[in-house]
Amino acid sequence: MTDSNVTAGGASRAEGTGTGSPRSLGGGGVTGAGPMPPARFSAQARLRALQADIMELILERELDAGDPLPTEHELAAALGVGRNTLRESLKVLQALGVIEIRHGFGMFVAPSNFDALTDGLTFRGRLSLRHHGQEALQLVDVRQALEAGLIAAAMDLMTPEHLSAVEEAVLRMEELAGAGANFIEADADFHRRLFEPLNNALLVNLLGVFWQVYRRLHVELGGVEDADLLETAALHRGIYDAVSTGDKVLAAQRLNGHFDGIRLRISQAVAP
Repeated sequence: MTDSNVTAGGASRAEGTGTGSPRSLGGGGVTGAGPMPPARFSAQARLRALQADIMELILERELDAGDPLPTEHELAAALGVGRNTLRESLKVLQALGVIEIRHGFGMFVAPSNFDALTDGLTFRGRLSLRHHGQEALQLVDVRQALEAGLIAAAMDLMTPEHLSAVEEAVLRMEELAGAGANFIEADADFHRRLFEPLNNALLVNLLGVFWQVYRRLHVELGGVEDADLLETAALHRGIYDAVSTGDKVLAAQRLNGHFDGIRLRISQAVAP
C-alpha cells in the first residue's frame, strides 16, 4: 500500500462518517438516555477509521511483532491527519495490544498480548456477579466448549511425557487440598498441560485468559471450603484417569461435570 492509498482511504472514511452538520449543544441539552450528538459520533467514527488505517498500514507493509512503526511525523503525513488526532488513535491501539509505545525509542508492533481481553472479560464477569451472573456463566460456557470439544484431539497426541506432566499437576492439587490450601495455580497448570499436545499457542493464551478471569471471580466468590478442595482435586484425578486410559467420551463427560460445578457456585452466589 502506498502512502497515497492510505491517505485516500483514511480521508474518504473520515469525511464519509460525518452525515449532516453538527447540532448545537445548547437549548434542550443532551440527556443521558438520548442519542449521541452527531458531532461526537462523527469524531469517534473518524478515530475508529484512523485506527483501522494504521492497522492496515502495518499489514500492507508486512510488519511483524517487534518491528518498528514509522515515526509519528511519517504516520501523520502518510495518513493525512494531525499529530494530536494520530496520538489519540495510537493510545487506543496500545491499549488494545496492537502496538507498543516505548518512550524514547519509538513505536513497535506489539507481541501477542491478551491483557486488554483479560481486563475486559474480568470486568464484565465481576460486574455480572453483582447482578444476575449471566456473563460470568457465559464465560464458563465458552471455556467448557473449548476444553470438552478439544479433549479428544489432545488425547490423540498425548505422549507418556504429557501424561506424566498432567498427573504431576493432579498430585500437586491433591497435596494442597489435603493441607486445606487453595490450588488455583496448580488447577490452571493441569488444564494447560492437558492441552499442550495440540501445540496451539492461541488456545494456550485463551485458556490463560480464562484462568486469569476466573482467579478474580474466585476471589469475588469467597474461595472454597476445605471439603470442596478435596472434591475438586478428586474431579481432576477422575479427568486424568479417563485421559490416561484413552476413554475420550468419559474424559469429556468429566470435564463437563467439572464446569457444571463452577457454574453451580456462580449461580448460588448470585441467587437472591
